Amino acid sequence: MRRYRARLKAQIPVIGAPEGRAGEPSARTYSSHALSDARSLAMHARIVAKINRDPALLALARANLVRWAAVGTGGALPAHAEWRQILQWEWDAIAALLLEQSEWAVRLRQSTPFTGILHAKERWAIHEAFRS
Repeated sequence: MRRYRARLKAQIPVIGAPEGRAGEPSARTYSSHALSDARSLAMHARIVAKINRDPALLALARANLVRWAAVGTGGALPAHAEWRQILQWEWDAIAALLLEQSEWAVRLRQSTPFTGILHAKERWAIHEAFRS
């Protein structure tokens, strides 16, 4: 994972703050957003593996959305409305979306209802693997 992160930092071109002449963007080689997205993808890959082994865990994501809507914490977020529709799909399609690298999937992973599926030690291990 550390080698992957090093390659990521060295290879991903990102538009940075202007350097030199005013208004000219510079190319940097690192984006904390890219690192966060990669970490989120790794977590969701672990989530997919766990749900593949125990499909009953999928009910936790649905229950999270219901609970959040009931207490008013995020039930009104557009992404959560999307998740309510997505969680009606077949598991194979949901799993494919969780592992997809499209802009839509990256955005949806930022407001995931799959909290609580990974234990603290599992989350910690993934964070440690991506620590800079």
